[in-house]
This record gives sequence, structure tokens and C-alpha cells, in this order.
Amino acid sequence: MTNELVMVLIGGSLGAVGRFALTGWINERTSRSFPIATFLINLSGSFLLGVLLSFQTEHLTYLLLGTGFLGGFTTFSTFQMESVALIRLKQRKTMLCYFGLTFCSCILLAFFGIWLGSLIQ
Repeated sequence: MTNELVMVLIGGSLGAVGRFALTGWINERTSRSFPIATFLINLSGSFLLGVLLSFQTEHLTYLLLGTGFLGGFTTFSTFQMESVALIRLKQRKTMLCYFGLTFCSCILLAFFGIWLGSLIQ
């Protein structure tokens, strides 16, 4: 295995475990009508990826933290499945809100992370 694959493997594993643990913790404390855990995880991951991008890290560090950890931590597939589940439950307004807020907020938070990271440097 190359160093690149090892970095992605380690980061992705830690990110997925972190998402799993945080999802459980959030779901124990909130209602389930809105998929708040996935929403918050994707928001925070987008922000952190923006901060990481602003630091222009070396290639292996980016693979560990960006591609690996944040790639494993955030989850587009769960977002899609939760959106489909909301449609099946005939909660179309909730799904549209979830869908719109996720896309708009994640993009805005990524830009905010880049901006904030550039101020910290």
C-alpha cells in the first residue's frame, strides 16, 4: 500500500467512526422528524473542509484530513436516503427544507471556512 492509500484509509476510518458516534449521540437527544444529525454533520464537515482548503496543506495531510477524515465523516448517501425516506413518509415540506438548507448551507459554510481560515493564517 502506498502512503496515499494509508492516509485515506486511516482518515476515512476515523471519520466514519466519528460520524457513527456523533449521529447516535445527536439522535438520542433530538426528535427524528428532521434528520438533524446528518444535517449538522454535513454542515460542520463542509466548514472544516473550507478551513482545511484555506491552509493549503501538503498532499498527504490533505488526503488524511480532507479526503479521508472529512470524506468519511460527511455523508451524501445518507442525505439522499433520508430525503427519499421523507418523501415516502409524505413529508414533502420537510424534505424540501432539508434538501435546500443542506445544499445552500454547506456551500456557504465551506466558503466561510475558507475565509475564516485565511484570516487565521
